[in-house]
Amino acid sequence: MTTTNITKARSQLFDLAERVVKFNDTINVTTKDGSFVMISEDDYNSLMETLYLYSIPGMKESIEEGINTPLEDCEEVDWESELQ
Repeated sequence: MTTTNITKARSQLFDLAERVVKFNDTINVTTKDGSFVMISEDDYNSLMETLYLYSIPGMKESIEEGINTPLEDCEEVDWESELQ
């Protein structure tokens, strides 16, 4: 994470935005009243999806169970036929 103050961020906005978008850098910008974080839209959407999924009762446990299931215990699903 890169930290900068608001004055420098204002003068380097294009460069900071490019670092966030191209390199997934996170920028912490400080002001006299507090600070804020610049993240890419992809990172933001990922965080929002994670928060949504974890808000569903039992979803966290279900995800953890899936992660811990050995691949040989999994079934292959033909999604095209399932969706018809």
